[in-house]
Amino acid sequence: MEQITVSERKDRSLYITYLYNVLSEVLLSSGGSGELLFGEERAVLIVRLQEPCDAVRKAIVEKIAEVIGIGYKYEFLRDRLNVCLGKREKKLLCAALIAADYDSDTNYICRKIGKKSEYTVDGIFHFRLTALQEKWEKIASYVPDGFGTGDLKKFCEFLVGESRNKIYLKGNTVFGENFIPLKRSRLTGEEDTETEIMLSDAGFVYCLGEVEEGIDDFLQKYYAERAIFS
Repeated sequence: MEQITVSERKDRSLYITYLYNVLSEVLLSSGGSGELLFGEERAVLIVRLQEPCDAVRKAIVEKIAEVIGIGYKYEFLRDRLNVCLGKREKKLLCAALIAADYDSDTNYICRKIGKKSEYTVDGIFHFRLTALQEKWEKIASYVPDGFGTGDLKKFCEFLVGESRNKIYLKGNTVFGENFIPLKRSRLTGEEDTETEIMLSDAGFVYCLGEVEEGIDDFLQKYYAERAIFS
């Protein structure tokens, strides 16, 4: 029997709940189990395996990196960016900045996490990822206070033009190229279709069926000819 624990401050318990949900499939397929515990100060995910499983451990590390690379970075940018944007557009800007460096950020985080039987997400961030925090500080400092709606549109057009990633939209659900539903926007506080699309670093959005009201305007504004309607 192998046991792995992942913990986080209670006020960020949504991250632990997210880990429990996204790891459930790999745990089930490996014959393992997960348990959530909520104490006065910390939220804990306990993973139990009948025997050591590299696939499960790899998934745990990758999903912790996802939590930090999206959830923590979103909080970081949200609190530091002082831009001329409304709440919704500022969230989209944060998501675009996350997507721009997502692969390099999470690869770096995975290397720093290491192989352990106990992971504290906040401890990893504060004590092992200071260089990454410095990088994020520089990114935030590059965004001028006068950054407005027009600047956001130009920035997103640039990112979309550089990407070859394909995603699919059916109703308000976003699917990756492997048709697995994408739910990473939950790490920004709530599941949100527009944020999900932006986080995916999509170069092309294939819309399967009718698009919900409001999403059509978003796609026309930020994806223009890169949104394909069927």
